[in-house]
Order: sequence, then C-alpha cells, then structure tokens
Amino acid sequence: MKTRHSILLATLAALTPILPVLGADPPPAAAADAPPKITVDASRVGEPMAPEIYSQFIEHLGRCIYGGIWAEMLEDRKFYHPITPEFHPYRSLTNTPFPVVGASPWQIIGNGNVTMTTDHPFVGRHTPLVPAATGIRQGDLGITQAKRYTGYVWLKSAGTAAAQVKLELAWGDGEAACKAVTLDRITADYQRYPLEFEAGATTDKASLTLRVVTGSVLIGTVSLMPADNVEGLRADTLALLKELQAPIYRWPGGNFVSGYDWRDGIGDRDRRPPRTNPAWTGVEHNDFGMNEFIRFCQLVKTEPWITVNTGFGDAHSAAAQLEYCNGAADTLWGARRIKNGAAQPFAVKYWGIGNEMFGGWQLGYMKLDHYILKQNWVVDTMRQVDPSIICIASGNAGSWSQGLLKSCTSHMDFIAEHFYTQQRPDLLAHVRQVPDNIRGKAEFHRNMRKELPQLKGKNIRIAMTEWNYWYGPHQFGELGTRYFVKDALGIAAGLHEYARQSDIVGSAFYAQTVNVIGAIKTSRRNAAFETTGLVLKLYRQKFGQLPVSTQASGPIDAQAAWSTDRKTLTLGIVNASNKPATIPLTLSGAKLKPAGTRWQIADADPLAFNDPDQPPRVTIQEQPVSNFQGELAVAPCSITLYAFEVE
Repeated sequence: MKTRHSILLATLAALTPILPVLGADPPPAAAADAPPKITVDASRVGEPMAPEIYSQFIEHLGRCIYGGIWAEMLEDRKFYHPITPEFHPYRSLTNTPFPVVGASPWQIIGNGNVTMTTDHPFVGRHTPLVPAATGIRQGDLGITQAKRYTGYVWLKSAGTAAAQVKLELAWGDGEAACKAVTLDRITADYQRYPLEFEAGATTDKASLTLRVVTGSVLIGTVSLMPADNVEGLRADTLALLKELQAPIYRWPGGNFVSGYDWRDGIGDRDRRPPRTNPAWTGVEHNDFGMNEFIRFCQLVKTEPWITVNTGFGDAHSAAAQLEYCNGAADTLWGARRIKNGAAQPFAVKYWGIGNEMFGGWQLGYMKLDHYILKQNWVVDTMRQVDPSIICIASGNAGSWSQGLLKSCTSHMDFIAEHFYTQQRPDLLAHVRQVPDNIRGKAEFHRNMRKELPQLKGKNIRIAMTEWNYWYGPHQFGELGTRYFVKDALGIAAGLHEYARQSDIVGSAFYAQTVNVIGAIKTSRRNAAFETTGLVLKLYRQKFGQLPVSTQASGPIDAQAAWSTDRKTLTLGIVNASNKPATIPLTLSGAKLKPAGTRWQIADADPLAFNDPDQPPRVTIQEQPVSNFQGELAVAPCSITLYAFEVE
C-alpha cells in the first residue's frame, strides 16, 4: 500500500467463440439520465472469470491483524514501551474510539515505581520489575457480560522470598465490579500462570490490573483473549472471513513487508521480539507470524500467498523463507519449521516478489534498472529452493511495468498492479472510478502484449493485488475508513469489469480485509460486514464464472455470466442513481425459466453504512422471482443480482 500522503498524489472455456473483451464502455455523462436498458447475448461467452478475483489482502497495519483478526485484547503485552510515571499512551488519532498507542498503555498504580530492567530481559530490550504494594493497569478493554476471558502471565520473583500477585478484571468501581485471581508463591524461575475471568457487565472501559501483594516481581509477558478464540483468532471475525470464501490471502504486506524480518515471527510466540512497525505506526508484536498465517489460511480454507521483502531484504533471506515453508526435514530451515511444531511442509505456491518498489515511499526503493537486477536475482535464488513456485512481480502500469515486462518475463508468472480511488461528489462518477481504473490497467497490458516482442507466446496476466476506495476519516484506527452504499456500488461495478477483462486479469485482492480500508470492521467486542464486504460475499457465492456479452445504458452497470455448468444465467446490475428503475432486458442466445432468485443490497441513502456495535442497516435481501416477463426492477442506490435457470 502507498502511504496516506502518496495516495493523494497518485492518481472453463466455452464452446462458443472466446471474446477478448466483453461489455460496453461506460455511458457518457450526457447519457446518464437516459432510460436504462440492458442487452445480453448469452451465446457470446468470454474466458472464464478466475475465482481468484475474490481474493483478499491483509497487512500488519492499523487494526487489520491486531485488534481485527488476532484475538489478543492487550496492547503492548510484551512491554516494548517502558512503563513510566507519565501515563500518556495515545499519541495518534486521539479523537477516535481506536487511538494509536505511542507510549506504554500500562499505568502504574500503588505506592512504588516500576523499573525497566535490561538484565536478561524475558523478551525484547527490557522487562518490568514491580515492587510490593505496586501494580500496573491497562484500560479500554472491551468485554461482554457473562462471557469468559482466558489468558496467562509469565512471572518471576525478583527476590529470595516467594512473591504473591493479584490480578483483577474490572468493569466498574468496587469489589462487586471485578473478578480476581490470586497467584501465590511466585518463584525465582519464570513460570506461566493461567488466568480465567467471567465478565459481569458489558463495557468498552474494562481494565486488567496486576498488583504485587508481597515481594517484588518481574513480568515477562501478559495475554488476555476471549475464551472462544480459535487458536488465537477472533471467533466473530473468523466466522465472517469464512463467509467471504476468498480463494487466496496475500500477506504480510504492503509497505510493511519491505522492512519486515520474517524470522522475528517464528518460534515461541512469547519470546518473539516486539519491534517498531517499519512502515506504519505502533508496535509490531510478532504474535502473528508465518505459522499463524498458514494456520489462518487452513482455518478459512484458502491458499496462502507470501510476499517477500525486496526492500531492505535480499535474495538469500527470501530463499530461506521459502525453505522454511516448503523445505524437507533434511534442510536447515525445514528442520526449523518442524522444531516449531509444523511437521509437514506448508506447500506455499504463490510468492509475491516485493511490494510497490516503484515508489519513493517504499523502504529500500531503487531505480528501475537496479530493481530489475534484484527481481531476477531474488527469483533465481528462490527457484533453486523450489522451482515450482508461482512468482508475481511488483508492477505499476507505465514505464515501471514496461521495464519489468521487457527484462523479467522469464522471472515472473503474473505481474501485480494496484489502484485506489477517492470520493467524488457525483454518485455515478464516484462509482465509475473503480471499473475505469480496472479497464485502464487492462488496456495498458493489452497494448504491451502488442508492442513488446518479449511477450510473444507468453500469457503474463495481471494480479490486481490491491484495489479499493481510500478516503475519509479513520474511525476504526489507523486508516480505518468507513464505507457506504455508494462504495459498495463501485466495488460491484469493479467485479463486473473484472468479468469483462477476464482474458487478462488473473486475480484480484481486495485491500484490506479487516479494519483499515477493509471489507469487515471490528469494535472491541463485535465484528460486521461493511457494505463492500456484502458485495464481495454475494458475488463470490452467487455470480457466474463465464461472462457473456452485456450492454447497458443510463446510470446502470450490468454484467451477465453463466454458471460453469451453463445451467444458470446470472445478471448483476448496479443502479448508481437515487431513483428506482424498471429495466427492459433484451436477451438472445438462451431461453430462461420465468422463476428465479433475486438478491439485493440497497439503501435510498448512498451514505448508509453498517457499524459492528449496531444492528446492520444494509444487508443482502433475497427474494424469489415468480414470473419474469423481460423487465428487471431495481431499487435506488442498489446492487441487484438475478439468477435464472435455462429452459
């Protein structure tokens, strides 16, 4: 991803003939008020739309991983920031419900002080030493009444005598508004003490206090999660991710990857060092690393895509990362993976080679002629470890992508492209930005195939590894923008355009999945689909895969597609207007049954949105169609998907 500043500156094959491009150009502005109509020739079928169009991208940015996918409730559980008497934890986005922590979120309580000792720290640079009658407390925790929360704390007595520690989960003032756990006989060796609490109220202002009753104590790490977490993942977020059914997840970045050492994210989770996030704000806890990502992919039944560091990283580090994932037991890094609990190779086949290395905002940015050497060096070195991997180069339509296509065609299987759009006051113009950007990227690469002899006989398709709207205030943490119905319209129109460009766009990765600019938003206690997430879910589950020739007029974007067995014709319609419409359909090449199904995502207000702590305002509404007579009804500001079986 680009930085917030740079984005402001960046503008089954069918039996019938295969068509290189399907659909119509967008309607001119003057025709926006023309009566809408749709024409479909179901006999003219394009190349299959790759299921990988519905893929997702997650990055260690904001609350995408920590606070979104990962269930850990505590900030700075490894004490990256020193605990000091000056309690001022929030240094960024302080006027939002999810401020960014820039100093220790642990407040000193009691009669003494906390010392950060550097003598054999448990993890990282230092470990807090807490004397008797003193403690530390973290607030702003979200809990739900009657729900259980589990965790643990690593403790060690700092003196010769055993110490006693009391931990409290509180949701108000007084003993009646808290649950306590007392840990006796803390010894001179670090031990892991389990914790369990049941919440007595629902609040986003709960706190966890660790108080030393007797002796003095060194605190290694602390953890607190909802008891229903699934191997460290938030259960509510995980349930929604499964509904998306994304075929591939791209990780760990994004800008983040260009300063990330993947070795920091393997081994004992409590002993992995916390770091400054190299590209964004806050701390990288290294709790969600390689093994966690692979397990995440297994749980959501998706393919992993790992991007290697070609910023500050090098070819040998990338090859070692590949060997850790795919290497046999008799390899150095394969043996390390087995030692870390994964006996079987991960068999990761998709490997992104760097991220946005064309941009001056990127860590390790270099000129094109230098990066061409690095791209080829990295791929050559990785293929010595596993020659079967699929490599995706980091492109940018223009001179950068052109240079890679000239000099690296034997070192890539796909070429990545990114785009983000902002908002426009006119609804139709706001919606058209997404399909227009997709079409522009496709046309550039189609022209490259005509112009570059290096591409003769090759089929290097686009992997649109980041695409979305990006604008608005950060209401869900860093880059945590909210999406509205008007944005859902644009994402649906984008999916239509991917169908029209199915001959050259091989995959697309909505960025990002959770919080940030994500399809799912989470609060401290709940998770919900954004309007854009509803579109991705609906089309992934119900839209066809064989696009057919579709023409639309007026403020309408429409695209039809057959199911892979050609027994069902689906038709998606985006109405970028505040008026309802009854649209005549001219259909040739198929005869449909009069009964079908209709799904709708709509709200008369283009600024309608969902919030995770409120009942959903925007939903997917399903209705039967009983007597189709050639006219299609659509609501104002709506996405409507029809499905009819053939006679």
